[in-house]
Amino acid sequence: MKSHTLLMPLDMHLHLRDGVMLETVAPLTSYSFSGAVVMPNLVPPVTTKEALRAYKKRIYAALGRLEDANDVLMVDDFFEPYMTLFYQNYDRAFLEEMADEIAALKLYPAGITTNSDSGVKTFDLEIMRPTLEAMSDLDIPLCVHGETDGFVMDREAEFMSIYEMLASHFPKLKIIMEHITTKEAAAMLERYPNLYATITVHHLLITLDDVAGGMLQPHLFCKPIAKRPEDREALLHLALNAHPKVMFGSDSAPHPQHAKETCGCAAGVFTAPIALQLLCELFDAYGKLDNLQSFVSDNAQSIYGICPEFKEVVLVETPFTVPEHYGKVIPMYAGETLAWSISDIE
Repeated sequence: MKSHTLLMPLDMHLHLRDGVMLETVAPLTSYSFSGAVVMPNLVPPVTTKEALRAYKKRIYAALGRLEDANDVLMVDDFFEPYMTLFYQNYDRAFLEEMADEIAALKLYPAGITTNSDSGVKTFDLEIMRPTLEAMSDLDIPLCVHGETDGFVMDREAEFMSIYEMLASHFPKLKIIMEHITTKEAAAMLERYPNLYATITVHHLLITLDDVAGGMLQPHLFCKPIAKRPEDREALLHLALNAHPKVMFGSDSAPHPQHAKETCGCAAGVFTAPIALQLLCELFDAYGKLDNLQSFVSDNAQSIYGICPEFKEVVLVETPFTVPEHYGKVIPMYAGETLAWSISDIE
């Protein structure tokens, strides 16, 4: 039986939501990952020190962590939520105060995806400059949901000019192109030394044809939407060859079943509990298992300058049937059998 060991897997783009949903999904990531970059697009979004600390406390509570009499969190597992702030034009003093508590700022164009209505409406560099220069000086990365409001298949490609503008005007700013889906984004990665990218597992596996080529598959619908086969091939080339500027970010985005299986289907694919199994199966199929460690951990550690909690995850090539649901959330490939399973975690 073939096996493969991963050390300190990291998910560099994760939605944990809040309330009951947070309690359902957070343990599914902490079980097999050492840490994750947590998105701030709650309602209202996470924009203050108080909101960030309160959200982190709720995440720890969802993971079953205890508090002592002095309200200090007592760590009893091996998982670190790397927190982010929802991008606004913050002043330098605030960013200096928050630098040690956040992994990044997350920029959403206004209204482009779930809970992004208060995002950036116009990319006016002079308005954004004080914040972006402070981030550059403080080495705070800028994570970007890179889509315009144009035709849905062209939105990411159209956003490339904005990436160019940001990367060229702020060469010291570390910019993460989140969940890239196109060959244009893959090419852009090579043009500027301060551009990096996350790639999801579902965008490595599916194209738009899987979403809408036959019967509509709501649990494969996400933003950015899956693209063409040639786009998927460009992403596969980056991930399978462990490009040093690319890292795994699931963009696992849970919604309750009633919000997915309805008119006005919510965007998001839930992969958190099966991401490592899917990645092992995919990398093994291409004979690239030796590169998976870099894609799911080593590159992220280097790019973000982090040292995650130790965790050793052993996967084996033995069938695993994906549960039909986790609480009220339907995962990708619900009820289907995967080739790899998690056998042990140290």
